[in-house]
Amino acid sequence: MDAPLAAWPWDNLGMFKYVLYGPLVGKALYSWVYEDKRIEYWCLHILIISVLRGLIHILWNSFSNMLFLNRTRQINQRGVDFKQIDNEWNWDNFILLQAAIASMGYYIFPCSENLPRWNTKGFIALQILHVAVSEPLYYVLHRHFHRNKYLFTHYHSLHHSSPVPQIPTAGHATLLEHIVLSVIVAIPILGSSIIGYGSISLIYGYILMFDFLRCLGHCNVEIIPHRWFETFPFLRYLLYTPTYHSLHHTEKDSNFCLFMPLFDALGNTLNSKSWEDHKKITSASGENVRVPDFVFLAHVVDVTASMHPPFVLRSVASLPFSPKLFMLPFWPLAFSTMFALWAWSKTFLINFYWLRGRLHQTWAVPRYGFQYFLPFAQTGINKQIEDAILRADRLGVKVLSLAALNKNESLNGGGTLFVDKHRNLKVKVVHGNTCTAAVILNELPKDIKEVFLTGATSKLGRAIALYLCRKRVRVLMLTLSTERFQKIQKEAPIDCQNYLVQVTKYQAAQHCKTWIVGKWITPREQNWAPPGTHFHQFVVPPILHFRRDCTYGDLAAMRLPDDVEGLGFCEYTMDRGVVHACHAGGVVHLLEGWTHHEVGAIDVDKIDLLWEAALKHGFKPVSSLRNRQISS
Repeated sequence: MDAPLAAWPWDNLGMFKYVLYGPLVGKALYSWVYEDKRIEYWCLHILIISVLRGLIHILWNSFSNMLFLNRTRQINQRGVDFKQIDNEWNWDNFILLQAAIASMGYYIFPCSENLPRWNTKGFIALQILHVAVSEPLYYVLHRHFHRNKYLFTHYHSLHHSSPVPQIPTAGHATLLEHIVLSVIVAIPILGSSIIGYGSISLIYGYILMFDFLRCLGHCNVEIIPHRWFETFPFLRYLLYTPTYHSLHHTEKDSNFCLFMPLFDALGNTLNSKSWEDHKKITSASGENVRVPDFVFLAHVVDVTASMHPPFVLRSVASLPFSPKLFMLPFWPLAFSTMFALWAWSKTFLINFYWLRGRLHQTWAVPRYGFQYFLPFAQTGINKQIEDAILRADRLGVKVLSLAALNKNESLNGGGTLFVDKHRNLKVKVVHGNTCTAAVILNELPKDIKEVFLTGATSKLGRAIALYLCRKRVRVLMLTLSTERFQKIQKEAPIDCQNYLVQVTKYQAAQHCKTWIVGKWITPREQNWAPPGTHFHQFVVPPILHFRRDCTYGDLAAMRLPDDVEGLGFCEYTMDRGVVHACHAGGVVHLLEGWTHHEVGAIDVDKIDLLWEAALKHGFKPVSSLRNRQISS
């Protein structure tokens, strides 16, 4: 059973908790429509302040997750995982609570009515009350919440359960703690109003600055230059830093102040490492940052998907990508950003995680899917990819894996262009298609006798056809090019070549229930498949799920090993912890310590070798077909 006032009363409402703002909206609208002489502006102010507070936290969170700007200044360099994101999901509960308290305060305290827009004396009074009352009161209560075992265990430990301080961590606390914090916020505002110096601008200014400074302390990015404290030594006692508060989260027995370290100094709880660590992070920015061992070089899919990275909305990025209606108003900004990226941007860091002590990063080429098919854009795209490879080589990255269109055969020959041009690359360039082939082939039933293959002469199609014919599986290869078909057929062992059959029409597969789709097919073409067909696919974008009497496989993917750490970002439409097969193939390349490049044509002999290595290292297949078989 939870301790009293530990749980939030609207925990079970989920997203419907925002309906609790309804009375304020209703009151404001009613007074505006029916009471022309007495519009309830106080309701409107509470709603506006609530929105602005949420916006401050969202913008701060966006800034702190811009790893391409902040990676070198991160204080705690562990990644934020899905568990922490889920635990902090309702970080904005305190805004709803304080909106309710403000509503009650309006009726309880007559001094809150008819406030002027500005009162200079009020700001002086507010600062005095904040320094003389709110700061010391918070310090004493915060220290008590730590040193009283019952209070820490049943209340404050929730706030400290987040391994990496982030902006949502600031709001992640129990109901009791936020009631106490509400009192601390209210004292300077009410005090100034009671003595007749209150104003609307005072309320807005204090509350928003209070939230701004709370976000500053939890942002996990050191943005305050140490030279400020060297030039003005007294300033270190008037304003805390992200490093200062991160030490509190790490060691928990010091740095209890609200915003002013002066009170830690007076209470003898100021951590002796506070200024030393701050100087180290700000002065040696970039020098002590870990070089990634592995890089997955991705690209932007489309405008809508460009709003999926963690630096847009962390919560959205922690779920598989799908278009969100509430993101629609931001589409024009995302569309404009596309042109800015095209004109000025270079490859940038999106996300990272840790696996067995190795740092894995995802970099993004600032190009969108459609741009890869514009002839005049291909040279520039290859230049972006080449620069990323050379940068990784300079840094000491061990393996760089190419994603999706970055390894397009017509663009750069599956990475061959770069390896041939730069013969002395230390970083191993991997297209990951061997893993993609392995995943698709291991989805097939063991007793399969015949398959229908589209995209049959592509890199993957060729490898799949050659692998299956060696297993004595009849492969119906859909292609109009007899020359390409015969070239692939000649690569097969002589006694297996008759298992490869060229077909030129979809009608040839009307009795085959296993389709491997490597080229996009229309609903009309799907109609040739018999009922009960399963569509395996390695085509991007995936084909439409048109047939209700058939089943559809997902894009080739694997689940990362269970010991992955700091992963809180879903890779496009993949589930949590699941990555595209080409990503997984690059990771296996790193874990095995292989010293060859994997570019160009797929080596069919290495498909089983890679699959066994992936399973050995803890990767798991995630085929929807296999999941259904297991569950049944």
